[in-house]
Amino acid sequence: MKFKALQDNLRKILGDRIAVGELTGLRLAQQTGFKQAHISNFLNRKRGLSIEGMDKVLQVQHLSVLDLLDPAEVNKRATVVPPSADDFENVILTDSSIAATEPLIASMHVKDILKFKKSFLHKLKPEIEGDRSGWQRFVLIKLDPRDAQAMSPRLAPGATLLIDRHYNSLKPYRKGEFNVYAVLKNDNCAIRYVEVAGRHLILRPHNPNSLIEVIPIPEGKKPEDDLVGRVCEISSET
Repeated sequence: MKFKALQDNLRKILGDRIAVGELTGLRLAQQTGFKQAHISNFLNRKRGLSIEGMDKVLQVQHLSVLDLLDPAEVNKRATVVPPSADDFENVILTDSSIAATEPLIASMHVKDILKFKKSFLHKLKPEIEGDRSGWQRFVLIKLDPRDAQAMSPRLAPGATLLIDRHYNSLKPYRKGEFNVYAVLKNDNCAIRYVEVAGRHLILRPHNPNSLIEVIPIPEGKKPEDDLVGRVCEISSET
Protein backbone atom coordinates (compact mmCIF):
# COMPACT_ATOMS: atom_id res chain seq x y z
CA MET A 1 0.00 0.00 0.00
CA LYS A 2 1.37 3.41 -0.97
CA PHE A 3 1.88 6.28 1.48
CA LYS A 4 -0.74 8.35 -0.38
CA ALA A 5 -3.34 5.64 0.22
CA LEU A 6 -2.51 5.67 3.94
CA GLN A 7 -3.07 9.45 4.00
CA ASP A 8 -6.39 9.04 2.18
CA ASN A 9 -7.51 6.45 4.72
CA LEU A 10 -6.49 8.74 7.56
CA ARG A 11 -8.55 11.57 6.01
CA LYS A 12 -11.54 9.27 5.86
CA ILE A 13 -11.22 8.24 9.52
CA LEU A 14 -10.84 11.85 10.64
CA GLY A 15 -13.71 12.93 8.36
CA ASP A 16 -15.96 10.28 9.89
CA ARG A 17 -15.10 11.48 13.40
CA ILE A 18 -15.80 15.08 12.42
CA ALA A 19 -19.09 14.06 10.81
CA VAL A 20 -20.42 12.46 14.02
CA GLY A 21 -19.23 15.34 16.20
CA GLU A 22 -16.35 13.52 17.88
CA LEU A 23 -13.76 15.90 16.46
CA THR A 24 -13.30 19.28 14.79
CA GLY A 25 -10.53 20.68 12.67
CA LEU A 26 -9.80 23.25 15.36
CA ARG A 27 -9.58 20.57 18.04
CA LEU A 28 -7.19 18.48 15.93
CA ALA A 29 -5.01 21.55 15.32
CA GLN A 30 -4.85 22.17 19.06
CA GLN A 31 -3.98 18.52 19.78
CA THR A 32 -1.18 18.37 17.23
CA GLY A 33 0.16 21.91 17.54
CA PHE A 34 -0.37 22.47 13.81
CA LYS A 35 -2.02 25.58 12.40
CA GLN A 36 -5.72 25.15 11.70
CA ALA A 37 -5.14 26.07 8.04
CA HIS A 38 -2.59 23.25 7.80
CA ILE A 39 -5.12 20.73 9.13
CA SER A 40 -7.87 22.12 6.92
CA ASN A 41 -5.72 21.82 3.82
CA PHE A 42 -4.91 18.22 4.70
CA LEU A 43 -8.53 17.27 5.29
CA ASN A 44 -9.56 18.94 2.04
CA ARG A 45 -6.84 17.15 0.03
CA LYS A 46 -4.97 20.37 -0.74
CA ARG A 47 -1.78 19.09 0.83
CA GLY A 48 -0.31 16.02 2.48
CA LEU A 49 1.35 15.44 5.82
CA SER A 50 4.96 14.51 6.41
CA ILE A 51 5.71 11.18 8.07
CA GLU A 52 6.31 13.06 11.32
CA GLY A 53 2.97 14.85 10.87
CA MET A 54 1.18 11.55 10.26
CA ASP A 55 2.77 10.10 13.40
CA LYS A 56 1.58 13.09 15.43
CA VAL A 57 -2.01 12.82 14.18
CA LEU A 58 -2.06 9.06 14.83
CA GLN A 59 -0.71 9.62 18.34
CA VAL A 60 -3.21 12.25 19.42
CA GLN A 61 -6.13 10.35 17.86
CA HIS A 62 -5.03 7.06 19.44
CA LEU A 63 -4.67 5.38 16.08
CA SER A 64 -2.17 2.90 14.70
CA VAL A 65 -0.88 2.63 11.17
CA LEU A 66 -2.68 -0.74 11.16
CA ASP A 67 -5.95 1.20 11.34
CA LEU A 68 -5.07 2.76 7.98
CA LEU A 69 -4.47 -0.49 6.15
CA ASP A 70 -7.01 -1.95 3.75
CA PRO A 71 -8.10 -5.30 5.29
CA ALA A 72 -8.29 -6.84 1.81
CA GLU A 73 -4.69 -5.81 1.15
CA VAL A 74 -3.57 -7.21 4.51
CA ASN A 75 -5.28 -10.56 3.81
CA LYS A 76 -3.81 -10.64 0.33
CA ARG A 77 -0.28 -10.27 1.66
CA ALA A 78 -0.65 -12.30 4.86
CA THR A 79 1.61 -15.30 5.20
CA VAL A 80 -0.66 -18.11 6.27
CA VAL A 81 -0.29 -21.85 5.90
CA PRO A 82 -3.63 -23.35 6.97
CA PRO A 83 -3.15 -25.70 9.93
CA SER A 84 -3.71 -29.38 9.45
CA ALA A 85 -5.20 -31.39 12.29
CA ASP A 86 -4.58 -34.84 10.77
CA ASP A 87 -1.45 -36.81 9.84
CA PHE A 88 -0.78 -34.53 6.88
CA GLU A 89 0.95 -31.17 6.60
CA ASN A 90 -0.01 -28.46 4.14
CA VAL A 91 2.74 -27.34 1.76
CA ILE A 92 2.39 -24.34 -0.55
CA LEU A 93 2.90 -24.48 -4.31
CA THR A 94 4.27 -21.19 -5.62
CA ASP A 95 6.19 -19.71 -8.55
CA SER A 96 9.87 -20.60 -8.65
CA SER A 97 10.83 -16.90 -8.48
CA ILE A 98 8.95 -16.57 -5.19
CA ALA A 99 10.46 -19.76 -3.79
CA ALA A 100 13.92 -18.42 -4.67
CA THR A 101 13.58 -14.97 -3.12
CA GLU A 102 10.86 -14.86 -0.44
CA PRO A 103 11.61 -16.31 3.03
CA LEU A 104 7.88 -16.36 3.80
CA ILE A 105 5.29 -17.03 1.12
CA ALA A 106 2.48 -14.47 1.11
CA SER A 107 -1.04 -15.72 0.41
CA MET A 108 -1.14 -13.69 -2.80
CA HIS A 109 1.59 -15.98 -4.17
CA VAL A 110 -0.03 -19.30 -3.24
CA LYS A 111 -0.99 -21.24 -6.36
CA ASP A 112 -2.11 -24.41 -4.59
CA ILE A 113 -1.73 -26.27 -1.30
CA LEU A 114 -0.80 -29.94 -1.31
CA LYS A 115 -0.68 -32.39 1.58
CA PHE A 116 2.33 -34.43 2.64
CA LYS A 117 2.62 -37.02 5.39
CA LYS A 118 3.97 -35.34 8.51
CA SER A 119 6.00 -38.46 9.24
CA PHE A 120 7.73 -38.12 5.85
CA LEU A 121 8.54 -34.42 6.25
CA HIS A 122 9.79 -34.86 9.81
CA LYS A 123 12.22 -37.57 8.69
CA LEU A 124 13.94 -35.23 6.22
CA LYS A 125 17.22 -33.97 7.67
CA PRO A 126 17.93 -30.22 7.44
CA GLU A 127 21.44 -28.93 6.83
CA ILE A 128 21.43 -25.16 7.25
CA GLU A 129 24.34 -22.91 6.37
CA GLY A 130 23.92 -19.34 7.62
CA ASP A 131 20.64 -18.01 8.98
CA ARG A 132 17.57 -19.66 7.52
CA SER A 133 15.56 -19.60 10.75
CA GLY A 134 13.04 -17.16 9.28
CA TRP A 135 12.51 -19.16 6.08
CA GLN A 136 9.40 -21.23 5.54
CA ARG A 137 11.00 -24.65 5.21
CA PHE A 138 9.09 -26.60 2.57
CA VAL A 139 7.74 -25.17 -0.69
CA LEU A 140 6.63 -26.69 -3.98
CA ILE A 141 7.42 -25.48 -7.48
CA LYS A 142 6.69 -26.71 -10.99
CA LEU A 143 9.68 -27.76 -13.07
CA ASP A 144 10.53 -25.24 -15.78
CA PRO A 145 10.78 -26.71 -19.33
CA ARG A 146 14.42 -25.61 -19.65
CA ASP A 147 15.27 -27.31 -16.37
CA ALA A 148 13.35 -30.40 -17.44
CA GLN A 149 15.51 -30.60 -20.54
CA ALA A 150 18.72 -30.03 -18.59
CA MET A 151 17.84 -32.64 -15.96
CA SER A 152 16.36 -35.22 -18.35
CA PRO A 153 15.75 -38.10 -17.90
CA ARG A 154 16.01 -37.82 -14.11
CA LEU A 155 13.31 -35.13 -13.99
CA ALA A 156 10.31 -35.19 -16.29
CA PRO A 157 8.46 -32.19 -17.78
CA GLY A 158 5.58 -31.04 -15.60
CA ALA A 159 7.11 -32.47 -12.42
CA THR A 160 6.28 -30.90 -9.08
CA LEU A 161 9.34 -30.47 -6.87
CA LEU A 162 9.35 -30.35 -3.08
CA ILE A 163 12.15 -27.99 -2.01
CA ASP A 164 13.66 -28.16 1.47
CA ARG A 165 14.90 -24.60 1.97
CA HIS A 166 16.52 -25.59 5.25
CA TYR A 167 19.01 -27.69 3.30
CA ASN A 168 21.38 -25.21 1.65
CA SER A 169 24.59 -27.11 2.34
CA LEU A 170 26.73 -28.77 -0.34
CA LYS A 171 27.05 -31.80 1.93
CA PRO A 172 25.63 -34.91 0.18
CA TYR A 173 22.32 -35.98 1.70
CA ARG A 174 23.13 -39.61 0.94
CA LYS A 175 26.66 -40.90 0.69
CA GLY A 176 27.77 -41.37 -2.90
CA GLU A 177 24.82 -39.43 -4.39
CA PHE A 178 24.66 -35.92 -5.79
CA ASN A 179 22.02 -33.59 -4.38
CA VAL A 180 19.70 -31.85 -6.81
CA TYR A 181 19.31 -28.20 -5.84
CA ALA A 182 17.12 -25.26 -6.59
CA VAL A 183 19.71 -22.53 -7.19
CA LEU A 184 19.18 -18.79 -7.24
CA LYS A 185 19.73 -17.55 -10.79
CA ASN A 186 18.47 -14.18 -12.04
CA ASP A 187 15.97 -14.00 -9.13
CA ASN A 188 14.58 -17.38 -10.12
CA CYS A 189 15.28 -21.07 -9.55
CA ALA A 190 17.50 -23.22 -11.72
CA ILE A 191 17.37 -26.96 -10.96
CA ARG A 192 20.82 -28.54 -11.21
CA TYR A 193 23.60 -30.44 -9.53
CA VAL A 194 25.98 -27.93 -7.91
CA GLU A 195 29.71 -27.69 -7.32
CA VAL A 196 31.96 -24.83 -6.21
CA ALA A 197 35.13 -23.77 -8.02
CA GLY A 198 36.83 -20.79 -6.43
CA ARG A 199 34.34 -17.92 -6.40
CA HIS A 200 31.95 -19.61 -8.82
CA LEU A 201 29.02 -21.99 -8.62
CA ILE A 202 29.10 -24.71 -11.27
CA LEU A 203 25.60 -25.78 -12.32
CA ARG A 204 25.80 -29.24 -13.85
CA PRO A 205 22.91 -30.75 -15.81
CA HIS A 206 21.96 -34.43 -15.82
CA ASN A 207 21.53 -34.39 -19.58
CA PRO A 208 25.01 -34.64 -21.17
CA ASN A 209 23.77 -32.63 -24.16
CA SER A 210 22.95 -29.60 -22.00
CA LEU A 211 25.43 -26.87 -21.18
CA ILE A 212 27.24 -26.48 -17.88
CA GLU A 213 26.59 -23.03 -16.41
CA VAL A 214 28.93 -20.96 -14.26
CA ILE A 215 27.60 -18.34 -11.83
CA PRO A 216 30.01 -15.95 -10.07
CA ILE A 217 29.54 -15.67 -6.32
CA PRO A 218 29.11 -11.96 -5.46
CA GLU A 219 31.61 -10.32 -3.14
CA GLY A 220 30.61 -10.76 0.47
CA LYS A 221 28.38 -13.76 -0.22
CA LYS A 222 28.96 -17.46 0.36
CA PRO A 223 28.05 -20.33 -2.00
CA GLU A 224 25.21 -21.47 0.24
CA ASP A 225 23.56 -18.04 -0.03
CA ASP A 226 22.59 -18.93 -3.60
CA LEU A 227 21.33 -22.41 -2.78
CA VAL A 228 17.56 -22.07 -2.42
CA GLY A 229 17.23 -25.62 -1.17
CA ARG A 230 17.49 -29.32 -1.87
CA VAL A 231 14.98 -31.10 -4.09
CA CYS A 232 13.75 -33.80 -1.73
CA GLU A 233 10.67 -35.17 -3.49
CA ILE A 234 9.62 -35.35 -7.13
CA SER A 235 6.04 -35.90 -8.27
CA SER A 236 5.50 -36.38 -11.99
CA GLU A 237 2.27 -35.85 -13.90
CA THR A 238 0.77 -38.92 -15.53
